[in-house]
Amino acid sequence: MSRILAVGIATLDIINRVSCYPGEDDEIRALSQRRSRGGNATNTLVALGQLGHSTAWAGVLPREADSELVLADLARHKVDISAVQRLASGKLPTSYVTLSAATGSRTIIHYRDLPEYGFSAFDRLELAHFDWVHFEGRNLPELRMMLEKTRRAGVPCSLEVEKPRQGIEELFHLPDVLLFSRAWVLHHRAEAPEMFLRSRQKSGLSFVTWGKEGAWCGNAAGEILHAPAPSVEVVDSLGAGDVFNAGVIDGLLRRLPLQEVLHHAVDLASAKCAREGLGI
Repeated sequence: MSRILAVGIATLDIINRVSCYPGEDDEIRALSQRRSRGGNATNTLVALGQLGHSTAWAGVLPREADSELVLADLARHKVDISAVQRLASGKLPTSYVTLSAATGSRTIIHYRDLPEYGFSAFDRLELAHFDWVHFEGRNLPELRMMLEKTRRAGVPCSLEVEKPRQGIEELFHLPDVLLFSRAWVLHHRAEAPEMFLRSRQKSGLSFVTWGKEGAWCGNAAGEILHAPAPSVEVVDSLGAGDVFNAGVIDGLLRRLPLQEVLHHAVDLASAKCAREGLGI
């Protein structure tokens, strides 16, 4: 069993399921509503826990009522929170999610009023206790120092590159694995994942998710692989990218061949899309 640390955020997700996505100025009734713990890093850890790994989260939580939902869920999934910073003020980041029953797609409005996890807290961690460290691509000046420390410690690490952030490209030489979202690739005007991966060949091992078309990966040798997504009825795509990332980390830690790693991650993400919630 590998021990994995993830650095990033936890959120309160308020999820409204609707028959179809509303137009501007529409007023519609939700089919259902649920409140759950979300956040990329903690979602990935919950998935990794279901795959048999020991997990730990490094992030920030305010001491307020909504955080209790996060703590209860992480305890249920046996995620170690000893590295979490607890603050007396601030508001738990909240994602307001509209989930379309017609397509299974999700639209998210996110609000946060909380400091990011910083290097001073990360620097107190003993990285030798971990077999892998996974980072969200945020808080870039502090992230650079975290990545550099992880590299010096010789611990394999991955970086999720989901949203455009100025200067993040300057960090791409530090992690062992880069995990790109389709939105990030399209923002950088690459029309196809193969084209993008060829342009990033010097970045080492990189993965790109591409929705219903599956995912691609490329390595420093110039090899580009593809795994198509199996045909499923999409019920809930919320968190599918986080599950994909967990599948990649799990497959690499198990030393699967690269093509098997890619298929494994795609299959897990697809299975998650076919059911509500984060169960895999």
